[in-house]
Amino acid sequence: MFIVKEIQTAAYLFASILFILSLGGLSSQESAKRGVVYGIIGMIVAIIATVLGQGVAGHIYIIVAIAIASVIGLLLARKVEMTAMPQLVAILHSFVGLAAVLVGFGSYLDPKSHELQGAAHTIHLVEVFVGIFIGAITFTGSIIAWGKLDGKVPSKPWSFKGLQTMNLLLLAACTVLGVLYCKAEGTDGMLYLGIMTVIASFIGVVLVMAIGGGDMPVVVSMLNSYSGWAAAAAGFMLGNDLLIVTGALVGSSGAILSMHMCHAMNRSFFSVIFANGAGSGSGGEKKAMEGEVTALNHEEVAALLKEAKSVVIVPGYGMAVAKAQYPIFDMVQTLRKANKKVRFAIHPVAGRLPGHMNVLLAEANVPYDIVLEMDEINEDMPETDVVMVIGANDVVNPGAQDDPASSIYGMPVIEAWKAEKVIIMKRSMSAGYSGEDNPLFYKPNSEMLYGDAKASVEKIMGFLKA
Repeated sequence: MFIVKEIQTAAYLFASILFILSLGGLSSQESAKRGVVYGIIGMIVAIIATVLGQGVAGHIYIIVAIAIASVIGLLLARKVEMTAMPQLVAILHSFVGLAAVLVGFGSYLDPKSHELQGAAHTIHLVEVFVGIFIGAITFTGSIIAWGKLDGKVPSKPWSFKGLQTMNLLLLAACTVLGVLYCKAEGTDGMLYLGIMTVIASFIGVVLVMAIGGGDMPVVVSMLNSYSGWAAAAAGFMLGNDLLIVTGALVGSSGAILSMHMCHAMNRSFFSVIFANGAGSGSGGEKKAMEGEVTALNHEEVAALLKEAKSVVIVPGYGMAVAKAQYPIFDMVQTLRKANKKVRFAIHPVAGRLPGHMNVLLAEANVPYDIVLEMDEINEDMPETDVVMVIGANDVVNPGAQDDPASSIYGMPVIEAWKAEKVIIMKRSMSAGYSGEDNPLFYKPNSEMLYGDAKASVEKIMGFLKA
């Protein structure tokens, strides 16, 4: 049974509206679940309308492939921990890039595409070339991002003289190959297309390898944008209007998010994307650590919290690893019952993924009204009695403000050191994901509390209740 073209177009329009509503819903924590539901319904409508469209054959194979892929997706979603969600997102982006590459080659080899004449044929060739170029960069770049996030690839950025010159030469080579490819007769352009794919794949590796660990949340967002444009390119090649619209929505929203994150980090968008000095500091000798690191035990931390009137909690990736958001919220409820002002301070790039900390806190049912952004909380820090830094590092690093040699210099951070007392909960004195040591540990008003965040909070709760 096939659906007529007009009904398919209406279904595509309905799915597009649902995708737009989905993006709108994801703009806040309160409406995020509703946004996800809209997206799921929109995708189901899109798949049914496409599979039942006229001219589509092999329905049995398509349905079997969808069923297998759905089972794999469900198993992965249930198995992957929230701490590994950034890696999952990165590797999923690589699938979109690979799909664009395969669709490009398939479209080029399709005999019908070579029946086109004149400008229509040239336009189609350009669509194929651009789609494969973006897809190849997305594919390899996403794999490198997955490796960096998972610790399989060093987070330290590539940096050598002539890096940008090499990138420009590679881009120029792809442009020349594109001209030769468009002039080739029949399928003779396959060689040029293959060489370009290899070069574009290498560009994807270089672009992400040259970006430091401190900028990885922006990289994930950027790759999301790339995957959207790759999908849009595939839509042009397949003549699928919905794929074009969906890809454009994902590509543009990913680009806007990346720009907002760069603004929050006081970074130039293009300097991060092309690793043109981003995350490298201004050179020179780094400041030596001054002061002495001191530590507290759990009972002493509980005593400080009992005396405090205002408490701010700064969560980071360490909280996600320890799954400490649940006992932390129990502690927050206990403190609030004691008439203490307790709030969370969230940095825009805390964790490994945009909104990572917000999702974790929402998972523990933390009220939205006590979860504040960096700009909202910094002005209150001088009046705060206790700041608890739980597994965060780079986002509270004073070196971002006063050490020009630091790779995160210029990035706005949560000014935890301005509070009366700072308690830093970490397993060890290890550096953050950017690789920078943190002068906050050595401040006279800072104390370390070593150990697993979840176990530490549970011990603190025992003393608070006592």
